[in-house]
Amino acid sequence: MTIFFGADHRGFELKNKLMEYLQEKDIRVQDLGNYQFDPEDDNPDFAHKVAIAVQQNLTEFMGILICGSGVGMSIVANRYPGIRAVLGFETEQIRHARENDHVNVLALPSDYVDFEKAKLLVDSFIHSQPKAETKYIRRAKKMDEVVRPTTT
Repeated sequence: MTIFFGADHRGFELKNKLMEYLQEKDIRVQDLGNYQFDPEDDNPDFAHKVAIAVQQNLTEFMGILICGSGVGMSIVANRYPGIRAVLGFETEQIRHARENDHVNVLALPSDYVDFEKAKLLVDSFIHSQPKAETKYIRRAKKMDEVVRPTTT
């Protein structure tokens, strides 16, 4: 398992703490930015990078995105085929999303969760596994079949 991280300026500090936390547990992480605090950066830039990285191996790769609300990051990530991002606030919500909806990207709201809460949320995310029963696989496939209308 590899976990790709991305964060804007509002999630920058929490990202660095969470990456260190996971590295201490011998979990492989990769930082996709931002690499320095930049109050003018834009969260879609990092959500794009993480979504593309996770797409490369949907069974082995996961992503964690952090911005102030978590909303912008989750919106961008969910535009990529095969990516199922959830905005996480509660451990049981995240476990359920990971198991039943085969979520592979977690968006965290740094303005609403502190480091201790974020550790619990991340642990729930990485220690839950997608359910392999037919109904969950069928539902996940249906999520991937959604066609986004083109704009003119």
